Amino acid sequence: MANTASKTRPKHLQLTAIRLPIPGIVSILHRVSGAGLFLCLPLLLWLFAASLGSPETFDTFSTVVGHPLAKLLLLGLMWAYLHHFCAGIRFLLLDMHQGLELAAARKSSVAVLVVSLTLTVILGVKLW
Repeated sequence: MANTASKTRPKHLQLTAIRLPIPGIVSILHRVSGAGLFLCLPLLLWLFAASLGSPETFDTFSTVVGHPLAKLLLLGLMWAYLHHFCAGIRFLLLDMHQGLELAAARKSSVAVLVVSLTLTVILGVKLW
């Protein structure tokens, strides 16, 4: 009891000194990608409606999507969707008690990152 009381605890959390494991990074990116998709949902719905409307709204859609910054934003949203999808499958498997061991959890986290980035590059080539 006396030993634990004499230890000094840090007063400030040093976020730069914390080394987060790969499963933690995937978990945080899953939350960030979900929030990004949710916040950009009105934009995606507007683009979808513009693409299916009249020929005039399709021209507007083509003009907006043809801009390099819009393509960059769409590429980021594409990564967010693919990462969120792949990580969601991983979390569903974890909920079913599959891959809970440390080595398996690390491998599945790396797989989520590799698959989502690979699919983003493949689909991004089609976008540009």
